[in-house]
Amino acid sequence: MLSRSNWLILGLAVLAAALGGYAQHRGQRPAPLETAAIGQPLPAISLPDLDGKPHRLSDYRGRRVLLNFWASWCVPCVTEMPALALAQEKFGEHAPIVVGIAMDEPAHVRAFLAAHPVNYPILIGQMSPPSTSLQLGNTRQVLPYSALIDADGRLLATHAGPLSAAQLQQWLAPGHEPR
Repeated sequence: MLSRSNWLILGLAVLAAALGGYAQHRGQRPAPLETAAIGQPLPAISLPDLDGKPHRLSDYRGRRVLLNFWASWCVPCVTEMPALALAQEKFGEHAPIVVGIAMDEPAHVRAFLAAHPVNYPILIGQMSPPSTSLQLGNTRQVLPYSALIDADGRLLATHAGPLSAAQLQQWLAPGHEPR
């Protein structure tokens, strides 16, 4: 049986260990993730296409860009894709551009696009933390998620969930600011 002084020493040792563990845990917290904010320039992001060729989002500078985050298993994403393709067709090659960013495995994306081709570029997003969509403000990590980028590479607007036809029209109409 332990004496009173031994219990006191044991109690202090346990308390010191707990405080040390807490201090170590607080010291290991990751730095807060910086996400793009409305009006701010995009972070430097490079994503591969389906062939593995990297594309920097800054390569699209000079054009308004609608980044649409999707996945092959996401029903609302798949439902939204025909409207995105129509918008891309309507606005043409030198106007705003839609860029799909698949938050999915490349093999699944290839299979999906073989059955449901689109007329806009598809890149593969980074799913591991911090995900590409999180870097562009998708703090809820929902799909579909869209981010509108101006010609100077600044984030104009974001939207979680499918875009309505009216919102899509407004976002891509030249010279109009999104609501």
